[in-house]
This record gives sequence, structure tokens and C-alpha cells, in this order.
Amino acid sequence: MAEKISAKLLLHPVNFLAFGFGSGLVPRAPGTAGTLVAIPLYYLLQTFPLSLTSYLVLLVALFLAGIPICAQAARRLGVHDHPGIVWDEIVGYLITMTLAPSGWMWVVLGFVLFRFFDIVKPWPIRWLDRKVGGGFGIMVDDLLAGVFAAAVLQLVVVLV
Repeated sequence: MAEKISAKLLLHPVNFLAFGFGSGLVPRAPGTAGTLVAIPLYYLLQTFPLSLTSYLVLLVALFLAGIPICAQAARRLGVHDHPGIVWDEIVGYLITMTLAPSGWMWVVLGFVLFRFFDIVKPWPIRWLDRKVGGGFGIMVDDLLAGVFAAAVLQLVVVLV
């Protein structure tokens, strides 16, 4: 589906953001590509001395911004949750990495866990994905996938 979208779509700033700076245009696994884009963003955030509160406020702001961003892009495409819309994956991964220890192993584990929950969509993620519409619907299932992945990541931190 994503391969049929023209790169000209990215000329509009909202689409540029919704499609993860272009990563959502890859023909296969655009959600994975969008999540990969989140990794350098996560590393960039780590260069700033953000407190947990500041990081959480930023996540809330990115989530809230994602609601109209994703809704507008979906409306333009005429598809509720086009696979190329990956802003939600970016935010979901950043949620996963809340309180993650530093180190590449945790970055990779966070990536794997988030993709697992985003793809498998255990209850109630799948229910939200099917029942909640609009920009909020696009964002909320990835928010919950990020929370689930963060919880498992923290469990691994405690066990290791």
C-alpha cells in the first residue's frame, strides 16, 4: 500500500511528519522503518539533560501533536490508518524507552519489544485499533504498545 504513495506527499509539513520524515514511504514494513527513525531521535534526546518529568511532558506533547497530524494525513489519503503513517510508531518507541538504561542493548530490546506489541496487538491494543477512530485512534494503540513494551523492558532491567 505505501509504495503507491508519491514522495511529493512529503512536501506538505503535516505529511512529512506523519510519514516519519519519509520513512513511511518504504514499500515493505513502513512501521518498522518509522520505528527505526525513532532510534536516532531517542539518542538525540539523550544528549539533553532531560528530567523524567521533562521527558514525559515531551512525550505527551508529541502524542497530542500526533492526533491532528495523523488525522490530517489520513483524511488527505482517504484511508483511516494508512501503513505509511508512522508518527504513532515514533512516539510509541519513545514511550517504550522511558526509564530505559543507557546502552545499545536496551535500544535494540526496546525496538524489538515495541515492534512485537505493535504487530501482535494483544488485548486491549487490538480492540483499540479496531474500535477507536480518527487521529486519536491512530495514536492510542501505539501508545499502549509503547506502555506494554516499556513495562516488559523494565521487568528485564529488574531481572538482569
